[in-house]
Amino acid sequence: MRKSVIAAAVIGTLFMASGAQADTTPEGYQLQQVLIMSRHNLRAPLANNGSVLEQSTPNKWPEWDVPGGQLTTKGGILEVYMGHYMREWLAEQGMVTTGECPPENAVYAYANSLQRTVATAQFFITGAFPGCDVPVHHQAEMGKMDPTFNPVITDQSEAFSQQAVKAMAEERRRMKLDDSYKLLEKIVDYQNAPSCKEKKECSLTEAKDTFSALYEKEPGVSGPLKVGNSLVDAFTLQYYEGFPLDQVAWGQIKTDQQWRVLSELKNGYQDSLFTSPEVARNVAAPLVRYIDKALVTEVAKAPKVTLLVGHDSNIASLLMALDFKPYQLHDQHERTPIGGKIVFERWQDTKGNRELMKIEYVYQSTEQLRNADVLTLASPPQRVTLELKGCPVDAEGFCPTEKFNEVLNHAAK
Repeated sequence: MRKSVIAAAVIGTLFMASGAQADTTPEGYQLQQVLIMSRHNLRAPLANNGSVLEQSTPNKWPEWDVPGGQLTTKGGILEVYMGHYMREWLAEQGMVTTGECPPENAVYAYANSLQRTVATAQFFITGAFPGCDVPVHHQAEMGKMDPTFNPVITDQSEAFSQQAVKAMAEERRRMKLDDSYKLLEKIVDYQNAPSCKEKKECSLTEAKDTFSALYEKEPGVSGPLKVGNSLVDAFTLQYYEGFPLDQVAWGQIKTDQQWRVLSELKNGYQDSLFTSPEVARNVAAPLVRYIDKALVTEVAKAPKVTLLVGHDSNIASLLMALDFKPYQLHDQHERTPIGGKIVFERWQDTKGNRELMKIEYVYQSTEQLRNADVLTLASPPQRVTLELKGCPVDAEGFCPTEKFNEVLNHAAK
């Protein structure tokens, strides 16, 4: 019910705001296929009362209108906007026809079987193909991770576990987070938190992190990095949700520089757990194989448009497993933003008789998320071209498909 109510509320806004400013595409280039790997959109904080959040401050946390981890109403709206923008872009490239539903089997949506991922896919489809019968596929049992999206260790050897833990700890050692921890301690009044008063854990800079890499479990960490990630994640989500600024971190974050310093904890948590090559290749393997099948080995029978919806851990590990070059997302503090999408694009250069790939990060800026800005070709989301080390791009961001195929085939082995 909520899905249709939100759709009705925002679709009119979208079509009134629709503009027409075309992205420049090289002459003779035709888009053939798109695979979108998306992070779910805006959710309530995963850590609820009684957990890390409550233990880390004497302050009272604001209430959310949905349970922890679930997609919020605003998250649905933001995803409808993103879906609408992607539909406009696909129509501009001749992949879909404006005002018509796509042919059967032309669009395939597949989400991890959690509420926030399935709902994100449903809202995206509502924005992209309103009124069309495009189902969202997922496991029947909701609340249980789908193996394709489940970023768990699949090597049960003790040797791998030790190697993974060492790699994660090494990633952490490279980070300078003391300034971030000190600012966070001040914001949450850590000296007066239950963790300090009851457990005598009073310093985030002095405590040590302990990493784990257990078979069929996600890479894990206990210690200040987990605490810092949970707190900064909660503040970030409050900001995106549109909480009054005096309620976001109790009004203690006042500058963009403070956000940057704090976000190093959230990005550091993700980098430690999911971006060491050893761990990334292992936990991303099922997703890499799925993408390889859709874009390379079974491309002839693949849908024109594939939407996959998972998590930031999926995107972080995927980018490392495929060996992308480092990237910078402007107007964003998160390295894998809420609702952000890795868009794999297969193009045909009809003049040069070549097949090319372009890979972009399409995402909403921090302010677009907070303001719930409508997205159109005239008012687009952010787009950053990514580059694989094994598939160097030209001046316009394209690389040869055969080079891309080699990267995927190697990673999928």
